[in-house]
Amino acid sequence: MVEQTADISWQNCLRVIKEHVSEQSFKTWFEPIIPAKLERKKLTIQVPSQFFYEWLEENYVHILRMALDYAIGRDGQLEYSILVDSGNPYQGQPAIGYQIPNNRKVENTPPIAPPKSPFDLQVANGAPTDSFLNPHYTFDNYIEGDCNRLARAAGFAVAQKPSVTSFNPLMIYGGVGLGKTHLVQAIGNYIKRQRQDKFVLYVSSEKFTNQFINSIRDNSLQDFMTFYMRVDVLILDDVQFLSGKEKTQETFFHIFNHLHQSGKQIVMTSDRPPRQLEGVEDRLLSRFKWGLTADLQTPDYETRIAIIQKKLINEGIHIDYEIIEYLAHSIDSNVRELEGVIISLIAQASLTGREINLGLAKQTLNHIVNESEKEISVDTIIDAVTEQFQVRIADLKGKSRLRSLVVPRQIAMYITKDLTNLSLKSIGYHFGGRDHSTVIHAIQTVSDLMASDKDINATVTKLIKSFQS
Repeated sequence: MVEQTADISWQNCLRVIKEHVSEQSFKTWFEPIIPAKLERKKLTIQVPSQFFYEWLEENYVHILRMALDYAIGRDGQLEYSILVDSGNPYQGQPAIGYQIPNNRKVENTPPIAPPKSPFDLQVANGAPTDSFLNPHYTFDNYIEGDCNRLARAAGFAVAQKPSVTSFNPLMIYGGVGLGKTHLVQAIGNYIKRQRQDKFVLYVSSEKFTNQFINSIRDNSLQDFMTFYMRVDVLILDDVQFLSGKEKTQETFFHIFNHLHQSGKQIVMTSDRPPRQLEGVEDRLLSRFKWGLTADLQTPDYETRIAIIQKKLINEGIHIDYEIIEYLAHSIDSNVRELEGVIISLIAQASLTGREINLGLAKQTLNHIVNESEKEISVDTIIDAVTEQFQVRIADLKGKSRLRSLVVPRQIAMYITKDLTNLSLKSIGYHFGGRDHSTVIHAIQTVSDLMASDKDINATVTKLIKSFQS
């Protein structure tokens, strides 16, 4: 039986790690590691720096746990030994250690041997470390519509010729769930496939800020700056979170200048246009405006239909067009919520063994609305109005021109417009497929009646308050 040593244990770990990371990531983040010792199933590995250690812990902790299970067993423990160089304040002092999650320990110790840093490897090998992109975000599954056509076209142009177009930086902005992250990661994935020599890096502003703070704490700011200045395509998500962080903004300002002057591509997202980014320095805002700023808007009805159909195709599910139409008209806010409802609908059908029909769609939608405390649904409004006026839902949505039905119908449309984000076209759909001009007329009629009829005013006000309480 071969004696278990630190070298053998680490080589066994590397066999597992190789199967789960790219070749370049393996060279960058795992080849520099030196196995130091193995004592009672505790493997100590030596890493070049604090930044190196934190990167491993933040991005590869699950793979390391898997490798340790294979090489030593479930009770195996991992300990980090961080090199202390001549500039480290702990040089010559006793090793400093502290306990970290999952039985891993880290300490500063004098070096066993001087391996290269991940930044040296990045230069030597040409290609970089992981980009932290979601491979599922591509241009192929990004549905184009009037709401996003400019942003998608600009993004695709950048993806084809990074840093060559005048769209540098490219700023994509829009509300929550409109596809900003999908689009910018599609840019990154396209470049990675076409230009393997390019170092593409996706990072959130929050993560960037945390790395910056940690680099100050650990006296590794130069490593941090050097790393980011060697990026070829930097994708920074949610730049609005840099607001108020003066030191982080200053550092990003220098990184931005270096990358831009070096002909590197910068892509950013925000929940608002640059001019509305409060708490961000003017000099940084001016640079955000150097390239192209493109917005993403709420998807229109046709785009929502296409999104639903694409999602269903990907899931291998077929449902009647009537249900697709109902969902597209009922969810008028953002793509993320729309996809969430589709997933919930499929799950409901699968778990309960029920067929996906209009009734199940309404039930699923109402459940999600109630659970998330989002805007009230049009169906709930219709229920309340029909109960108030003692009329049937079928008659409310029907074609009758009787005043006893027309007024409740118009009031229901008025309240729906007041309490939901639904478009006029979608409101008309829920009231028997009426066009938007009919909805406009209904809203104006009720508004006039409320000004002239105290009873109508009191009834409508009571109904609206009942939903807001």
